[in-house]
Amino acid sequence: MARKCQVTGKGPLVGNHVSHSHNRVKRRQLPNLQKKKIYIPEQKRFVTVRISARALKTINKNGAFVTLQKAGLL
Repeated sequence: MARKCQVTGKGPLVGNHVSHSHNRVKRRQLPNLQKKKIYIPEQKRFVTVRISARALKTINKNGAFVTLQKAGLL
């Protein structure tokens, strides 16, 4: 399974870790993914999604049904 949020589409970013002596080494910045079971009252069922913490805040704000429908998961 890819390290990608199913709602926002956020994935890993690539950058450099720069030391005190200014040596540069490649590094990956991974998204904060959580596996969550979300209840959708309109459909009376649970859906398991792998979403970022930012997407979880969006679901709490806008509602599960609307957010997951916009993402194409329902």
